[in-house]
Formats: sequence, structure tokens, C-alpha cells
Amino acid sequence: MIKPLNDYVVLQQIKAEQKVGSIIVADTKNKTNTATIIAVGPGRKNDKGTLEKIDLKVGQKVIYREYASTDYEENNTKYLLIKADDIIAIVE
Repeated sequence: MIKPLNDYVVLQQIKAEQKVGSIIVADTKNKTNTATIIAVGPGRKNDKGTLEKIDLKVGQKVIYREYASTDYEENNTKYLLIKADDIIAIVE
């Protein structure tokens, strides 16, 4: 497993699903910007040298900016690395 540094967050993208009758089909054409947080970095240091922690938690479902991530694959699982500032909403 990867451990993010500074203000980076590791996400696992949630696949879009489409419901046809009572059958749920994975939608491979439409990419969503929704993901689950897998790991959170310690934060970044401000101008005074104080660590500013990230206000996100593992397991939260979030929406992130398109084209803001770096792709990473480990053990046939795809992850996204993204700066915490590029996460724009928490889905509750």
C-alpha cells in the first residue's frame, strides 16, 4: 500500500453504475469524479513551519476535480493520488 506524503490523498474511484430494470450494470463509458479515500498524508507546513493537517478521513466518499489526479496501479487495483485542495466535496 502506498503512503501519501504532505497534503496528498490516495483515492479509489467509484465506478459508475446504471440500473436497467432490476439489474445493475457497470457503466464503463461515463467516468465519475467520485471516489473513496484510502489514505491521507500528514498535511503540509505553512509559512511559519507549523503542520496544517488535512480535514479528510479514510473511508469518506468525495468528489474531486477532473484531470487533477495521478494514476497508480498496485496488485491489479487502480488508485488515484491527488492533492487535498483538488477534492471539492464530501458526499454524505
